[in-house]
Amino acid sequence: MKKLKISNLKKTYGKDENKVHALDGINLEIEPNKFTAIIGPSGSGKSTLLHCMAGLDKPTSGNVYLDDVDIYTLNDEKLSKIRRDEFGFIFQSYNLISVINVYDNITLPVSIDGKKEEKEYINTLIEKLGISNQIKKFPNELSGGQQQRVAIARALANKPSVIFADEPTGNLDSKTTDEVMDILKVCVKEFNQTLVMITHNSDIAKMADKVITIADGKIL
Repeated sequence: MKKLKISNLKKTYGKDENKVHALDGINLEIEPNKFTAIIGPSGSGKSTLLHCMAGLDKPTSGNVYLDDVDIYTLNDEKLSKIRRDEFGFIFQSYNLISVINVYDNITLPVSIDGKKEEKEYINTLIEKLGISNQIKKFPNELSGGQQQRVAIARALANKPSVIFADEPTGNLDSKTTDEVMDILKVCVKEFNQTLVMITHNSDIAKMADKVITIADGKIL
């Protein structure tokens, strides 16, 4: 169970009069094995915060700790390893690889890492996500909801400690949104994962164990 802590995080874009403070001194602890929702208006810094927490975008200053390790003191290789081993990513665009089938898309993070895939675990994921009939198909043969389920399975294939989700239901209808959220809540509960999600959907925010509101790069 890994703990994520953010200390005085700042991210600045531009220079002089064009300077924009996307993050302005964020302090935050993400509770392990809980669902944390991040909400706020467009341009408030939500995605920047998520990307900095997830090791995808280096902050201008401040610290991101996974347990006691500040991930931005690590070299690129070690940071990549943390992203592969400890973090799972789900985005609004599914980022599936069109030339390989669904099963190979799901197991890709495991094979990139040179690990042996845990077939039983992967099959459990596929079953829980309701995509057992789709695994031989290619991404372009699936609906948006099915593609998002594949993206979730891929994010979970490596058994990450923390799942980062950026508006994962933004392109989905309300029925599929409910189904996807049920699946993610199961991940938190059954696989002991931590879920950090950006959402504009107030109904989804209500499902979270903790809601963080951001405006102008600060936590309200």
